[in-house]
Amino acid sequence: MADDDVNAGHQLPHPHSGYPGKGPAAAGSSFHDTILATSVLRRKSEPVLLSHSRFQILSAVLVNLREVILGTKLALLFPAIPIAITADYYGFGSAWLFVASLLGLTPLAERVSFLTEQIAYFTGPTVGGLLNATCGNATELIIALLALYRGKMDVVKYSLLGSVLSNLLLVLGSSLLFGGLANLNKEQRYDRKQADVNSLMLLLGLLSHLLPLMFRYSGGGDTGLRDGSQAVWLSRVSSIAMLVAYVAYIVFQMKTHRQLFEAPQEEEEGEGKEEEKAVIGFWSAFCWLAGMTLIIALLSEYVVGTIEAASMSLGIPVSFIGVILLPIVGNAAEHAGSIIFALKNKLDISLGVALGSATQISMFVVPLCVVVSWIMGGHMDLDFSLIETGSLAMAILVTAFALQDGTSHYLKGMVLCLFYLIISAAFFVRGTPQGESSVGSMAY
Repeated sequence: MADDDVNAGHQLPHPHSGYPGKGPAAAGSSFHDTILATSVLRRKSEPVLLSHSRFQILSAVLVNLREVILGTKLALLFPAIPIAITADYYGFGSAWLFVASLLGLTPLAERVSFLTEQIAYFTGPTVGGLLNATCGNATELIIALLALYRGKMDVVKYSLLGSVLSNLLLVLGSSLLFGGLANLNKEQRYDRKQADVNSLMLLLGLLSHLLPLMFRYSGGGDTGLRDGSQAVWLSRVSSIAMLVAYVAYIVFQMKTHRQLFEAPQEEEEGEGKEEEKAVIGFWSAFCWLAGMTLIIALLSEYVVGTIEAASMSLGIPVSFIGVILLPIVGNAAEHAGSIIFALKNKLDISLGVALGSATQISMFVVPLCVVVSWIMGGHMDLDFSLIETGSLAMAILVTAFALQDGTSHYLKGMVLCLFYLIISAAFFVRGTPQGESSVGSMAY
């Protein structure tokens, strides 16, 4: 590991290689710019003399600790991890455990993006992009699978729905808002191809949610739907179709039509522009990634296990926690990255981060949970109930409408953020009906 880390800086990618930020939709950006998007919260490390030390193993360990643990501005939240473990061991209470776990998940989500970035320097942009697409939403995926294992279908659906809404309205909206305010004297433009492809995929996902919902409210299928069988089987077929579409989406973005998504300004990179390089070695990054994934799984287990009790203790509805709070924690890293690139008038990257993540959740994580539930003998379907599906439909439509002309200004961002605010208020006011799940048909 020592030699691996000492030589990490010599592994350079091709300067014009594409690489997706969080999800393959950002493949149109150069490797240099999109790497910055996933590591925007990283601290600037000060030069040290450890490389001249005779103790190379100790030097490598210290470099790893400095870059991985102290190399983020969210490092102040790492103590929340031992606090959560201590709260669980000594039984401090569900509210303490829930809050500490949420705070601990925030820096872990950002560090997973950083570590997949480091691995991508050695594997190349294609494999690195697939790894980033898989691990980028690790927090949301782990929480959903653990909730699915515990039979908490409402938590699964709330968290996944909230992640899509957060990326489409909050992440993208705040990026367009602050980017527009910072560039009042400039016309902000972006390539519509990326937005069009993602909007098309999101509409396909929306259709898969609408059909089971319409089945439930249609008079003709009432009797057959009492056990949820028709909606469940329709959802399973739709989920398989969505996974096939997502595979085609990756191939389209990264292989067959990759040239359509290359940012034109990246072809004119100056020779004096410093290229990014790995700061830790491949195996070091892989070991850190495996370890952090295990910690994310542990904290996610705490969150899923205490969400109802914490809801009662804190007086916050489960629907609001699942749709609003959990996605904000999971999307913290790309949220900051998307805003900063919008401030730099690089909207293609901002759109790639926000839309790519929303598409990945909608077209990969959601149908994957349906298939996993099927394998486990469960009956998860794509019926997210009326208010949830209506909110998703409005979010997709308003986002597609806002991005249709290829230009942006702060008013578009403000409208998207206000959409998110109103939806958040709706879920806070609504709460969860006593004695029943409020999300979809929960047949067991």
